[in-house]
Amino acid sequence: MQIVKNIISFIYNIFWGELFAIPLPGGSSIGISLLILLLIPTGIYFTIRTKLLPIRMFPEMLRISVEKNDKKKNGEKNAISGWQALIVSTATRVGMGNLVGVVAAISLGGAGAVFWMWVTAIIGASTAFVEATLAQIHKEKDPLYGGYRGGPAYYIHNFFAGKKKKSIIAILFAISGLICWGGVSQVVSNSVTSSFENAFGISPWISSIILVALAAVIILRKNTTVKVLDIIVPIMAVLYFGLTLFVMIKNITLMPSVFERIFKEAFGLRQVVAGGVGAAVMNGVKRGLFSNEAGSGSAPCAAAAAETSHPAKSGLFQAFGVIIDTIVICTCTAMIMLLVPENVVAGLEGMDLLQTAMQYHFGTVGVVFIAIVLFLFSFSTFIGILFYARSNVAYLFGDNWTSQTIYKIFTLVMLFIGGIAAYTFVWDMGDIGIALMTVFNLIAVIPMGGQALRSLKEYTAIMKTEKAERKTLRKQKRMNRS
Repeated sequence: MQIVKNIISFIYNIFWGELFAIPLPGGSSIGISLLILLLIPTGIYFTIRTKLLPIRMFPEMLRISVEKNDKKKNGEKNAISGWQALIVSTATRVGMGNLVGVVAAISLGGAGAVFWMWVTAIIGASTAFVEATLAQIHKEKDPLYGGYRGGPAYYIHNFFAGKKKKSIIAILFAISGLICWGGVSQVVSNSVTSSFENAFGISPWISSIILVALAAVIILRKNTTVKVLDIIVPIMAVLYFGLTLFVMIKNITLMPSVFERIFKEAFGLRQVVAGGVGAAVMNGVKRGLFSNEAGSGSAPCAAAAAETSHPAKSGLFQAFGVIIDTIVICTCTAMIMLLVPENVVAGLEGMDLLQTAMQYHFGTVGVVFIAIVLFLFSFSTFIGILFYARSNVAYLFGDNWTSQTIYKIFTLVMLFIGGIAAYTFVWDMGDIGIALMTVFNLIAVIPMGGQALRSLKEYTAIMKTEKAERKTLRKQKRMNRS
């Protein structure tokens, strides 16, 4: 077993360890890992090619998110809408990383890490747009669940294999995804059972059994996942955002100093001299990448299942998901932390730090609340990754309920083990899985990106035409009234 752990640790360090370091004044340095070397340049490239899409198209993202129904008339039965695909991807993006991960980033990199999380979100949103649009372009009908399916395994296949039965890179992506999501299952349950033990004194065994039973009822039914997430995700997001808004309003006089601290520690002279900029940049960037998953190929599995009037619209939904995850939810956690006096949380880290911050703002109720929020974040993540897994299982093993059910049972077992175990190497396997997914995904996304860019250009032209038509219609109405 120790040999296996050592091998996994070695592979983990290849992807997430420091590949090389860029020295900075004051003795600091910025450590660059292989994943950062892949994701950041890709994000910058697509941000330039899409002409600053996250900023330029943000009003359109807001507009389509409030559309009543974007499905085509006479569409596929059981197909989900672009909004529902956003709900599924948000469920998986928003999790432990938005809570304890942000706490860790600020603990190690200071308040300046928050600024670099924002930068990473802007860059990542462009990558998310491209991969989601590609998934929508290359989707196919789903004979088992109804509606559509797709994702990286499918557009990788079309790029490398064409009409051949299988693509080796697509197979490797699908396997990596299933390994990753098995590992995530354990992290989810361990997080929930630990927080429930701290907040309510419930034994991990009891909470694990309840968690697995509840999950089984949902995932073993044919098309329950999206319906459940439609309820959970908006509630948890609004609840957490509303709570943070209350904290910010309550401490409104401190807000200018908090934002001043964020920007100063992001690249201020004092931080350069003190050697803190490297820590701020890298912890902010890493947390942003880990949290929003842009480029990893996860969210495109949901984007492909959507039925939208144009492929680029599905891409805009997923770009918006990155902004919700990193700029909104991660910032909520940051504000809850940064509005606590430093002496109150000195020496604390992880969940202890977050619970102490919540206790400072809300008393003992805060500890209970954060346990409930963590349950919602984590449970929705588990339900969401099982939705992702559908298309990957189908690509590997064909259209049959046997393979679908076996993988679901496997993840339920992982969910139970994670809940009662303090640590297992499968968690590191989850991190390796998402790293491999990212590598295999980007191998196709970068050369195929032109398809998504053409789709964006076409969609922009449609937007201009529709805008002109609306303007003409308003003008006619005014003339008729006069």
